[in-house]
Amino acid sequence: MNIKTNVVKEVSLETVKKMAQAAEEKAAVLGVPIVFAAVDAGGNLMILHRMEKAFFTSVEIAVNKAFTSAALRVGTDQVAPLVQPGESLYGLQLTNGSKIVPFGGGLPIKVDGEVVGAIGVSGGSVEEDMAIASHALNI
Repeated sequence: MNIKTNVVKEVSLETVKKMAQAAEEKAAVLGVPIVFAAVDAGGNLMILHRMEKAFFTSVEIAVNKAFTSAALRVGTDQVAPLVQPGESLYGLQLTNGSKIVPFGGGLPIKVDGEVVGAIGVSGGSVEEDMAIASHALNI
């Protein structure tokens, strides 16, 4: 058995600041004021960035999208089909203090295939949020 010790994979504050800036720039091009949130692998908030005129409801949604993506290690857009009535994870969105978001805008941050954090974007349509989050992730 091979055990690696002292291997720390985490996302840096510097990196998520760059992601927030990239998200704001893409949102400005689309004309959509958004809220950007980033969390570490444990779902702990690292940065919250709210553009002027962004919906105040988007603050909690962006944080919860990031939390969901970190917790489930997938994009939030992949959660919706799993939580529909009759599906095996129906009701999952009601767990964890109702912090699970089953629609797009949250994406995991991966390093060497391992989830080290996640981001969440809220303020536009689901498609806009997903495009902005994808852009921010690919800085």
